[in-house]
Amino acid sequence: MNSLTLGSVMATIMLAGTLYLTYRELSRALFLSFAGLAYGAIILAHSLHRLYFRFLAPSANGQTHRVLILGAGPVGRRVAKEISQIHNPNLELVGFLDDDPKKQQNPEVLGGLAIAREIIQSKHIDDVIFALPSRVAAKISLLVAELHELPVRVWVVPDYYTLALHQARVEELAGVPLIDLRAPALNDTQRLFKRAFDIVITLFLMPFLLPVMGLIALAIKLDSPGPILFRQLRVGENGKLFEMLKFRSMVAHADQMRHVIEELDENGRIHQRKNKPDPRVTRVGRFIRRTSLDELPQFFNVLKGEMSLVGPRPEMPHLVEQYELWQRKRFTVPQGITGWWQVNGRSDKPMHEHTEEDLYYVQNYSLWLDFYILLKTVFVVLRGRGAY
Repeated sequence: MNSLTLGSVMATIMLAGTLYLTYRELSRALFLSFAGLAYGAIILAHSLHRLYFRFLAPSANGQTHRVLILGAGPVGRRVAKEISQIHNPNLELVGFLDDDPKKQQNPEVLGGLAIAREIIQSKHIDDVIFALPSRVAAKISLLVAELHELPVRVWVVPDYYTLALHQARVEELAGVPLIDLRAPALNDTQRLFKRAFDIVITLFLMPFLLPVMGLIALAIKLDSPGPILFRQLRVGENGKLFEMLKFRSMVAHADQMRHVIEELDENGRIHQRKNKPDPRVTRVGRFIRRTSLDELPQFFNVLKGEMSLVGPRPEMPHLVEQYELWQRKRFTVPQGITGWWQVNGRSDKPMHEHTEEDLYYVQNYSLWLDFYILLKTVFVVLRGRGAY
């Protein structure tokens, strides 16, 4: 604990020095609140470090930890994904429990929360992770009390998706330190600098991009009849609709040919074929999709103020209708040509998984983050991974 105390003191001193250079007045109350936050943050980091080596790190004796996740919603899926990416041979995810009948149709969901005790005993579960929303706090408390009788370790994941609706910052009112919860939108200064950044970078790139766009337009015209540009209605900032531009990569009237990529399943439902090439995509279209060159006309959307260089990708209206409340927070910032989720998986990830990355961008926006994402986009595009 001495090392924790020393680290807390050093962090507080550095923070005080920073505040001294940026603020003329620093109250004792605000200073002490930051000292407490620094100490708490260090303890939290220490706890997470211990959690990893006690629970997630490979066991020296080869003992396998069998894990059960309570809650198959976005939080639970995120936990499962993180577990799978650890690649720990001594960590086995047995499945989920969830009371939602729709989620129970997934074979990974073993049943409802009522059978938690039965599953824990029959499946020899070692660790139970609660990934349930805060609105069922009473149910969580009852389950935790019930599980105390069983030889399992219980972990609770904070309800990130409730917290994502707000962004916390420390303020001072009459000498009293307060935590302010505000909507994660850009302030006027951030918006001004972001817009200036978009215009300057776009105008700088245009002399290089226009010849490339001219060659692509000529290739599209020679390859197949139809318009050069494809215009699609998308949802922009604050839910405003606009026409997003792309180079056409499919044959003309592709919507009338959807039957060639659709098939009936055993229940008589229509769905799109997977892992099969789309015959509607032209030869030029395959190339510009793979290299993301079909996105170049969106620089004109940026100049018109409909999009930004960096931000969550504009979504189609019919998909936005399926969004939950917390997902709609991605529309509080300008939508972008590229974004945080594109450089961390691009379209290898489906819609319901990339929203968390969009919220990370919204909550942590800075001009430096935009610049970092732009640079990383170049390398991602050159590798041709998961082109969007």
